[in-house]
Amino acid sequence: MCGRFAQYRIAWEYLEPIGLQLPLVGGVDPKPINRYNVAPRSKVRILHQDPDGLRWDLVPWGWEPFWAKGKRPPAINARGETAATGKFFKAIWADGRCVIPADGWYEWVKDPSDPKQKQPYFIRRCDQQPMYFAGIGQFRRGGSEPKDGDGFVIITADSDQGMVDIHDRRPVVLSPECAANWLDPELPAVEAEEIIHRHGEPVDAFEWYPVGKAVGNVRNEGEELINQIAKNVFDA
Repeated sequence: MCGRFAQYRIAWEYLEPIGLQLPLVGGVDPKPINRYNVAPRSKVRILHQDPDGLRWDLVPWGWEPFWAKGKRPPAINARGETAATGKFFKAIWADGRCVIPADGWYEWVKDPSDPKQKQPYFIRRCDQQPMYFAGIGQFRRGGSEPKDGDGFVIITADSDQGMVDIHDRRPVVLSPECAANWLDPELPAVEAEEIIHRHGEPVDAFEWYPVGKAVGNVRNEGEELINQIAKNVFDA
């Protein structure tokens, strides 16, 4: 987790619930994003705070420090337990907080009798409202242009209290209020860690259901990817 998600609403449907009274740098596209199969390494709309306001930026999903380049693919997730203290994310933890608005994410469940067969599930909020993944990254600041090495990762936590049957990790999903706090550049590091460890949305805020296997191909796109299908015999 998390290796695929959906981001399909109009930008303002994500921005308004956060309620930050700050200028929006660069504006937003009024058309729906309409991405139902967001994959790693693609450019994704994220929200971060710039010195002159909020920025709704296109940033690659995946990041690595300069000293790790070429040794493995860029990381797409960061474990919440170690993101603040580990060497790998040290350069972006302190001032690289961002929020990744989303409408849900996908997980794959293995067939117990044939591990090569997997059933994809779509996980969304029970109230079907937007969700906000906590993230950290490297992105342009103060009017600068995007540069090589920019990217972001999604912070993950243990899937406990009922979601472990889908996957043992899940994104840290923030409420709109917590998302606003997370974006605040003045937020002390200890309080940022507190948000990650104690203020992610609980498991009972979500629902999940099986979807078609077409989502497994990154070339596939469209609303039909999140449509529920009849349950499979090996559903968890």
